[in-house]
Amino acid sequence: MTIKAVRNLRRISQAVFFLIFFWLILKTNFQPHFNPADKVDIRLPYPVSIALQFDPLTALGTLLSSGTVYKGLLWSLVILIPTIFIGRFFCGWVCPLGSLNHWISEIPSERLKRKGKGKIDSNRYKKYQRIKYYILLAFVAAALMGTLQIGLLDPLPFLARSIGTVVLPTIHTAALGVVGWFKGIGWPPLGNAAQAVYDFITPVFLNYRPVYFHAIASLALLFAIVLILNRIFTRFWCRGICPLGAMLGIFSRYSLFGLKKDEATCTHCQKCLVHCQGADNPEIGDRWRQTECHLCLNCQASCPEKSLSFCFFPDQPDTKTNPSLTPKVDITRRKVLALLAGGIALYPLFRSGDAFKVNADSRLIRPPGSVAEDGFLAKCIRCGQCMRVCPNNALHPTLMESGLEGVWTPVLIPRIGYCEPSCTLCTQVCPTGAILELTVDQKIGDEDNPPVRIGTAFIDRGRCLPWAMGKTCIVCEEWCPVSPKAVYLNEEPATGRDQKTVMVKRPFIDPDQCTGCGACEYACPVVDRPAIYVTSVGETRAPDNQILLQRRGIKRR
Repeated sequence: MTIKAVRNLRRISQAVFFLIFFWLILKTNFQPHFNPADKVDIRLPYPVSIALQFDPLTALGTLLSSGTVYKGLLWSLVILIPTIFIGRFFCGWVCPLGSLNHWISEIPSERLKRKGKGKIDSNRYKKYQRIKYYILLAFVAAALMGTLQIGLLDPLPFLARSIGTVVLPTIHTAALGVVGWFKGIGWPPLGNAAQAVYDFITPVFLNYRPVYFHAIASLALLFAIVLILNRIFTRFWCRGICPLGAMLGIFSRYSLFGLKKDEATCTHCQKCLVHCQGADNPEIGDRWRQTECHLCLNCQASCPEKSLSFCFFPDQPDTKTNPSLTPKVDITRRKVLALLAGGIALYPLFRSGDAFKVNADSRLIRPPGSVAEDGFLAKCIRCGQCMRVCPNNALHPTLMESGLEGVWTPVLIPRIGYCEPSCTLCTQVCPTGAILELTVDQKIGDEDNPPVRIGTAFIDRGRCLPWAMGKTCIVCEEWCPVSPKAVYLNEEPATGRDQKTVMVKRPFIDPDQCTGCGACEYACPVVDRPAIYVTSVGETRAPDNQILLQRRGIKRR
């Protein structure tokens, strides 16, 4: 097989793995049909989290922060072990975000088009490429202290979060907006044609339900910045930011597969630098930085003299005659210690803020099956899987509801959607164990085991129609899905302005039955701030966040 054939194979590999990743995200977002009476445990038809389970950085981060590696994360060894022997093949051949950065960087543009020396200089090693190692060290140190921040910039969770909560909803909203615009023109044939086109392309290109996410602007801004920077600097994310690339670079430092240079035949034409994706200085006479190489093989393919070739156990005479050319990670010991100290400092910095415990947001309702908050923050990688799979669009990324430490972690917002009692989909897709897998029977509970509670509902009598205005309304009781209902009605007299007394049914909450699903708040007909609302008090995962004393293990006198 020729080197050009290998390059074409790499391009095919990039496209295939990106499409698989994108397809899994699409399959995460589907609309099941629940029948609570049947108690059928609906399972996902595909292993939608498998791409995240192959992430070595996620496995390392959760191991350091929680002391365990959650089941499927052992698949990460499939990436890590070959990296030790052949180098950063994942970055050049597999990583979907790396491929996207590659394609964005290669889009032709007259303004950004570089020729000659400019393009060569842009592909030489730059000092900013060491930043990714600093980011990795800071995240590793924070994980050692129990706060997992790796998911903020880990490429696989980053791309999954960006596509699932930004790109797909934006595309669907834009498509619906276009159809609405054509219908708004006022000419029925045109509106009908637009609707027909939409109905035709939906099964193929928009085969997912429209959803809306909280804090989407912050997610979109970061994703846009990454893409723009990759237009200005070739593969800027991969070269300078990616902590997974830094980790794989460290593991590939002594890989057996490397670049062999034949100095006798080299004419120093520098064509190897023109198409270098990793900026690893493949030119003979320069220090080839093995830790930066993406194994794109462009240098070997573009060399007209065949002076460069990749092989096992390469003989590199330049590193023998000049030890300073020996490949190594470009970071100093002093900065390593400083970054480790800085990462460790993140833990007390985050936990000393009032948002973690002392003044925690009462509306911070985590998904069912979530572990206690300290363990949750030690495992959640902000991948957005639970948010996309939620059939009622109830789960959303936080902004500051859980403090800076928990930014973009999932929160349930009942006003947008409620937790379906017989749904366990979010517990099936979490790749790290921040949300433990539940069966329907475990979630609903039985005579011997209580149901999983995520909060408790409360009534604002100043806004409730039967309480504040003497108007008939039983919506919250009708929507309550538990049996017996947590919302019950008492018929009581209400005196109107005309001094006439009428009988109205006023709602009350039975906290022993309430699971905090949010169906009552979702359905409340009072606009703006609802008359019934859910807070996290009473949640199963936190014994110290209880409103009823018996749930704390304290007997009433």
